This record gives sequence, C-alpha cells and structure tokens, in this order.
Amino acid sequence: MSTITQARVQVTGGVDTHKDTHTAAVVDTAGRLLGTAQFPATPTGHAALVDWLTEHGEVVLVAVEGTGAYGAGLTRFLHACGVTVVEADRPDRKTRRWQGKSDPVDAEAAARAGLSARRTGTPKAANGQVEALRNLRVARRSAIRQRADAQRQMHTLIITAPEPLRADLRERPIEDLIKRCATSRPATDRAGQPATAVMIALRSLARRHRHLTEEIKDLDALIAPLVDQINPHLSTLHGIGPDVAGQLLVTAGDNPDRLHSEAAFAMLCGAAPLPASSGKTNRHRLNRGGDRQANAALHRIVICRLRWDQRTRTYTERRTKEGLSKKEIIRCLKRYVAREVYEALTNPAQPSPTSP
Repeated sequence: MSTITQARVQVTGGVDTHKDTHTAAVVDTAGRLLGTAQFPATPTGHAALVDWLTEHGEVVLVAVEGTGAYGAGLTRFLHACGVTVVEADRPDRKTRRWQGKSDPVDAEAAARAGLSARRTGTPKAANGQVEALRNLRVARRSAIRQRADAQRQMHTLIITAPEPLRADLRERPIEDLIKRCATSRPATDRAGQPATAVMIALRSLARRHRHLTEEIKDLDALIAPLVDQINPHLSTLHGIGPDVAGQLLVTAGDNPDRLHSEAAFAMLCGAAPLPASSGKTNRHRLNRGGDRQANAALHRIVICRLRWDQRTRTYTERRTKEGLSKKEIIRCLKRYVAREVYEALTNPAQPSPTSP
C-alpha cells in the first residue's frame, strides 16, 4: 500500500507578555483559534511555549507584544530557534470595548494581527553594540536628569534662604556656586537653625551634583568611541554629535535594515506629516507620534544647522519668502534631515547627500 504524507498545517502564534507569565494563542491560516495557554516567563517556559506552538503545526511567525520590554527575552529565544518574530501593537480602544480585556484575548488579537500583517513591524535585534549603547545611554540620561533636579533644588533653597546667605549665593555662576557649597563646613550641631540647615542641604546637593557630573563624563568617554565604532559616518554629518548620533542609532536598532524606506524612518521619528484631507480640502497635519526622543534629536540637528549651515539658512530665507512660518520650516527641515540620517544609518560606509 502507498503511504500518503499529509502536509502540516501552517499556524501563526501571538503572545501577550507580562513580567512573570506569557499568554500565547495560535491560529491557523483560515483564522480559526486553535488554542491558548499560559507559560512562565523563564527560559524553560520559553522552550515550552515553542513546543506548544509546534504541536499545532508549522509555525510561520509569532507576533509578540512588547518585544522591547517584557517580551525581550522571549524574542531573543524565538530568534535563536529560527522563528520569525514580528512586533504586535496593542489592540485599539474600539476593539477592546467590543471584545473585552484579558490575556487570552490580547494574545489572540496579536496572533490575528500577525496573520493579517496588520500593525506589525520587525522588532529590534537587541543583541549587538547598539543594545550596549542603549544601556549606557539609559544611565547617562538618568544622571543628567538627576543632576538637573539637584541644581533646581539648590536654586529653590537659595531663594528661601535667610537674607545674608541668599545675598551671598544668588548671583554666583553655577560652577562657583557648586564649589562654594560643596566645600562649605556648616556646624552640624546647629542643624536646627534655618541658615545652618540650608547650608547643610546645599552642601549635600552640591556634592551630589559633582558626583553626577563625574559619572556623566565617565559614560561619555565610553559612549563617544562606541558611536564612532558602530557608524563612523553618522557623527560626521553637520549638527550631529555623539549624543544625537547615539539616540538615532538606538532608534534604528542593531538591524537598521528593518526600516524598509526613508519614509518609514521619518514616520518612526514622528517627522512625517499625516494626511488630513477631505473632499476638496488637501492638507496634512502634524505627526505627534513616533519616537519622541528621536524627534527631539532631529530638532536639535535642525536648530544647529539653522545657525551654522549656510545652505540651511538659504533654504530658510527662500521658504520664508514663500509665506511659511518658522515652525513650518523646521518641520520641513526635519523631514529632509530624516532622509539624510536614514541613508547614513543604512549605508554607514558611504557618504550621504547633504540636505538643506
């Protein structure tokens, strides 16, 4: 008798990720739900999740929510197993109102989004030098924020300090103020007196400010050469320093080829205007989505070029004569810069054309 080999059913998985558990759902090519299950968010649970998916058929892809957060470990595990992974957005509010909210419902929605290729994208690889750069930048950004908080708190204390002390400190430059407060020696046995308590607090904040400044310098010494090593051409573009270049590299990820076009990169950075036309009205509106840190990086590039780049200043004069406001011109320039940055990110060894 001849044997007939039956082809395995192709299935698509969806995973709703959480801190301790992941809930998975699997659907076939016709969109039928084949099952849901919950697994621990551990390497053993990841292996069990993959085995459970393969029991239902040939896994075409898996759509994972939060590939850069709670789903990062699962995403790396699936990549190591050779499984195609896409990032699924959260269901919109209208869908949530109709279907309700639970982990199995969210996992099924992710699986259906992966099956229909709707609102899905290629996640960041997060396994190379850019991921290392992102970790260093997290610490640097936190140190900068805390140093700014310490500086603001010092100025607030000086405003309400007793008059002799207030008159002595309020007009000092920040470097002199930090030195004066950090090296002061208030009598701690008189901490109950307002003037002495203010100086004790200012000394503590000034020393904290100094420590954070040294921490930022140490991180900068690691970040700058790493940025040049990842993409030596990006930092050579006008208006792009190590900090801005680092943010743009982190936005693109270790696999910038996942960005299929410069328009997609502009949309990722929130620099692409959104159509808002209706009938005979043809217009666009400001895009307030995307990676806002990347959008701020593009903004800093444009502000720098408006001051120092002659071609950008010539473009600004021409567009001003056409009736555009400064804000509108900056938005146009950010779109041009996004195109230039995309070329540098995807072709790090080849110079990109200079934008206005």
